[in-house]
Amino acid sequence: MSKPKTLALALAMATSLFTLGSQAATATPSVVIVHGAFADGSDWAKVVPLLQAEGIRVTVVQNPLTSLADDVAATQRVLNNQEGDVVLVGHSWGGTVISQAGADKKVRSLVYVAAFAPNAGQNTKELYNGYPSPRGVSQIAPDKNGFLYLTPQGMATDFAQDVSREQAAVMAATQGPIRAAAFEEKTSIAAWKGKQNWYVVASQDHMIQPDLQRDFAKKIGASVTELDSSHVPQQSRPDEVAKVIIQAVQSAH
Repeated sequence: MSKPKTLALALAMATSLFTLGSQAATATPSVVIVHGAFADGSDWAKVVPLLQAEGIRVTVVQNPLTSLADDVAATQRVLNNQEGDVVLVGHSWGGTVISQAGADKKVRSLVYVAAFAPNAGQNTKELYNGYPSPRGVSQIAPDKNGFLYLTPQGMATDFAQDVSREQAAVMAATQGPIRAAAFEEKTSIAAWKGKQNWYVVASQDHMIQPDLQRDFAKKIGASVTELDSSHVPQQSRPDEVAKVIIQAVQSAH
């Protein structure tokens, strides 16, 4: 091949690579959502279409809820499938998961929705220390396999008291029980350090004390939105929750 042709080919390849790199840099970040305990991916069914309507690619992790390590691994598999930057969202127990998995280099920012935000070396159970026990905890019951589930009464009166009884009954039926030992597994990192963070405080939460949520938000330096909602604002206030996630996406864009 002659030198002029070789040079032309090299320039064409460089231009192509530059174009691809520019597209990757300007592409809208995708959203990965990590659901909490006593729930599954359908817990986010009202928010997902609102994000998709904005042209945002969304994937909801289906947590096995068998251990922190297993849930982090499930989240990491989804992150591996994302082509560019990611806004990682966690609800409740999912906050512990994203505080570990969010160290992935693709993750630009974290959104906590009524979620735990542990420091490195903390487990979820100890985060309640120093705060009044929320009344919904009394409705968590063990099964015969070492897992915990939420009673139908607890789902209706403490977990999702601001949705219809019919919807709460479906949520109780589709919930994912969590292995009790998972709450005692410690994180090894705090991914929220050095990231942009958002926090949605649920002011009528009976599962995680609202004051604890406010303290989490302050600790991680989050942009805070407070909603007059139960533990599941993604179910009762989906528009407002979607708005926060969209803000995080736009900020990371």
